[in-house]
Amino acid sequence: MLFPRLLLCLVAWALCGSGKPTERKERVVREAPLSTREHDDAQSFDYDHDAFLGAEEAKSFDQLTPEESKERLGKIVGKIDEDGDGFVTVEELKAWIKFAQKRWIYEDVERQWKGHDLNEDGLVSWEEYKNATYGYIL
Repeated sequence: MLFPRLLLCLVAWALCGSGKPTERKERVVREAPLSTREHDDAQSFDYDHDAFLGAEEAKSFDQLTPEESKERLGKIVGKIDEDGDGFVTVEELKAWIKFAQKRWIYEDVERQWKGHDLNEDGLVSWEEYKNATYGYIL
């Protein structure tokens, strides 16, 4: 009676020891970065500009004079202040940053779509995708 139990324990131990380790999953949800630029306020505020305005809009602000930039930022702040109380809350600022990020994503998707839709019929066929992605000529 002792031998079968010992054999059963040995087999169970061998199976447990030889099994594949379980894959460890990340507990933290990683969001896409707000900018591809370095986040170092001691050097520049480029990261903040990208996060706040979106990458494309930030590029256009780089070309403005300080007065023009201040005027345009004032108009944007009016859009951020959703309740119109004259103050921008953390929640309103987060909502604006998410809006700017989504706008950039949608604009990028539109550019990509147009780049892949070579015959401009509003559809992307597999052939068009291959040609645009891998450089084959139709």
